[in-house]
Amino acid sequence: MSTYRLDRLFSPRSIAVVGASPRPGSLGLIFVRNLIAGGFDGELFPVNPHHIEVEGRPCFASVEQLPEIPDLVVVAVPPERVLGVIEEAGRAGVSAAIVATAGMGYGAGSLGDQVRLAARAHGLRIVGPNCIGVLAPRARMNASFAAHNVRPGDLALVSQSGALAAGLVEWAAQRQVGFSAIVSLGDKVDVDFSDCLDFFSADSGTRAILLYIESIDNAQKFMSAARAAARVKPVVVIKAGRHAQGARAAATHTGALAGSDAVYDAAFRRAGLLRVLDLDQLFAAAETLGRQKPFSGSRLAVLTNGGGIGVLAVDRLVDLGGTLAPLSEKTRNSLDAILPPTWSHANPIDIVGDADPARYAGALEALLADPENDAVLILNVPTAIAGASDVAAAVVDVVRRDRSRGYRQKPVFAAWIGEDPDSARLFEEARIPNFATEADAVRGFMQLVRYREAQEELMETPDNLPHDFEPDTEAARAVVAHVLAQGRRWLDPLEVNALLRAYDIPTVPVTLATTPDEAGEAARPIIAEGGTVAVKVLSPDIMHKSDIGGVKLDLTTEEGVRKAAAEIFERAARLKPQAHVTGVTVQPMVRRAKARELIVGLADDPSFGPVVLFGRGGTAVEVINDKALALPPLDLKLAGDLIARTRVSRRLKAYRDVPAADEGAIALTLVKLAQMAADIPEIRELDINPLLADQTGVIAVDARVAVAPETRKGSGHPRFAVRPYPKEWERTIKLRNGRTAFVRPVRPEDEAEFRRFFEQITPEDLRLRFFAPVRDFSHTFLARLTQLDYARAIAFVAFDEATGEMMGAVRLHADANHETGEYGILLRSDLKGLGLGWELMRLMIEWAKVDGLHEIEGQVLRENSTMLDMCRSLGFSVRVDPDDPELRLVTLPIASIHEPEKLAQQQPPPG
Repeated sequence: MSTYRLDRLFSPRSIAVVGASPRPGSLGLIFVRNLIAGGFDGELFPVNPHHIEVEGRPCFASVEQLPEIPDLVVVAVPPERVLGVIEEAGRAGVSAAIVATAGMGYGAGSLGDQVRLAARAHGLRIVGPNCIGVLAPRARMNASFAAHNVRPGDLALVSQSGALAAGLVEWAAQRQVGFSAIVSLGDKVDVDFSDCLDFFSADSGTRAILLYIESIDNAQKFMSAARAAARVKPVVVIKAGRHAQGARAAATHTGALAGSDAVYDAAFRRAGLLRVLDLDQLFAAAETLGRQKPFSGSRLAVLTNGGGIGVLAVDRLVDLGGTLAPLSEKTRNSLDAILPPTWSHANPIDIVGDADPARYAGALEALLADPENDAVLILNVPTAIAGASDVAAAVVDVVRRDRSRGYRQKPVFAAWIGEDPDSARLFEEARIPNFATEADAVRGFMQLVRYREAQEELMETPDNLPHDFEPDTEAARAVVAHVLAQGRRWLDPLEVNALLRAYDIPTVPVTLATTPDEAGEAARPIIAEGGTVAVKVLSPDIMHKSDIGGVKLDLTTEEGVRKAAAEIFERAARLKPQAHVTGVTVQPMVRRAKARELIVGLADDPSFGPVVLFGRGGTAVEVINDKALALPPLDLKLAGDLIARTRVSRRLKAYRDVPAADEGAIALTLVKLAQMAADIPEIRELDINPLLADQTGVIAVDARVAVAPETRKGSGHPRFAVRPYPKEWERTIKLRNGRTAFVRPVRPEDEAEFRRFFEQITPEDLRLRFFAPVRDFSHTFLARLTQLDYARAIAFVAFDEATGEMMGAVRLHADANHETGEYGILLRSDLKGLGLGWELMRLMIEWAKVDGLHEIEGQVLRENSTMLDMCRSLGFSVRVDPDDPELRLVTLPIASIHEPEKLAQQQPPPG
């Protein structure tokens, strides 16, 4: 349901507290008192049939007896009474409820689930159960049992833990940090992280969002909301239980390495969230984001009156991957003129222990004017020479003068060792982030740097995939279907080989031999070319071949191969008499002296579905534990980032007499595996170990694949947390003049195509599409058109099959509730009248129907008669925009759409 009715939750006009009581210490009394103390100026109705009044306000027997229908109901009654209260509130038309009651359970059939279903039947939104409530300072609403209220601000906190939310309320009260809202989700039977992300990302009063997460129930919904939110404002997340599960027992190395927390980390990274590891870091993030906007650059200048503390700050900066800013010659000369000769003459800028306010102010002015740094950290160690608050006042004066000049404000951070209260107050009033230690200050600086870098990564354009990568999906599916039809879980080596070859992943050829003589014959051509041979037992009942001596390596003669095969058959019969032995596999031994041993694979996470793994391979892969994970689908840019997050990535570079490995081939292999996971959801685990990589490319030496029937249904890949490219929507269409166009969903790498396309659009057509002149097609503008979340938006792009040129595009973007989609369409100016616009609109409507939208809407300029005529022909209603008579609002209810095959028979309007 996403943001539906959440406006009534965070800005209610009236509130009822069910379970209100004058009994000291009762939850009902605390809620009433906190709402009164918080200054809520709407109607407040205590509800309890056993009392006449609570806190001087008349108490009503039930929700149905209230003089008006409240927007919000706070429920503080025993578990057995909650369901009845929710049903009553739903019938009355209440918009939202906060259920503080604990002990209701969750999951199918639980009391919590019954409450969810009862609320859903009436469109009633629920926060909780088992939560401390909601604080919305701008609405003067403290509907919680936290000990203190919070001041208004622009941070939103969404916490699964009520205790943590209460703790942050206390912290904020001491530090005077303000919030737009604090939400305790509790058991989150309805309102969850995704709903709150969607709401606060669109809330103009929220600048940054803080999340405390213990678990995610709907990964697809969460990833879609998180990716959308992170594109518009900082989202900081702390995840509890990082080591709760650890490495799990698994049949493949990939499965063992893909631990739960590593998958969460990959999900947060993919969404562009800033992850912190503990409450100290979360509080530091709150301090930083509450007072400082993200900025460009990562070069930090450190100004201090203590050399030692300055060096510690630099150490922490380097530990966290930051950059120590150089000093320009001009700045060095300026500092020489105002500082004693004993100053450090380098960054950190140590202005000596007897520094007074004037010295701090002069040095800070020079650093703020220096283009060689992007931010300044000011450290102060208390001395008897200059009062800490006097120095703070001088710093604040300089910062305020700098801000008043009107150009880009350079970020300033402060750490006053000893936390002088007067200094802290001065910094808070000036909205300068201030910290207790130099380490906290550097961490706060780096959090903003990491956030900006994550935003840049989200907007980067990936490289194009090779045009010759066309996997034989049908052949691969046939292999998997054959295995499942036989009731098997594991593919045999020949089937694995066929699967990898179908996706053009280089692999060592494998031959099946059912007798020792056949093994010798299979080895003959390998040995004739001077190669050596490996022989391995092939049996669905023998998973660990080496345990029974079922692997023979480095064989150099046919006779040796025959003898090895005979020994394998004999040992298998003796040690595993119940096992069905298909035969032995014969394959060449691969010798690449300067190749690196890697591991690549797929694993299946219970929450986030398929994940892709990359790392250092070999037999000790779990011990070395040099790996990184990513959520598919992948492009070459994401695959390159995955590789770069491992230590083994450094060994892929050239060193001494070892040429650099082909990282492009490695990245492409990861992309191919991600595509395989999207095409064949039955794959549960895939493990290539080792994948040998050198300057000539890659080759898979050994691989294992496990499969299982796919029972989940849904659009896109049913288990992907990030919806993959919808290849099934590719089409070839015929236009009026006999030309054909290839139409497909947009891809992120289409940015260059869009740039060339816009160059062929007349200014008048651009004005009709965007309602204003458009001249600058920046990377940011084009990235928003091409980098789509297919769970929320689609764009179909048409290419001329003869020339490959882009002809036009149509897009549809769903709202957060996935009920209404807004469309837009643009054709090349020289291609009108061919029926292309009609075909694109029809395809967009078909998508909307299949995707479950209820309505399509759009805005069209009154003068754009061609577009309006086409909309009417397709069944859209047209009306004047009440806010702008020059606009027309066009609307198409999905329920009125014919079946796709009937829609295809409709004819476009003439012209």
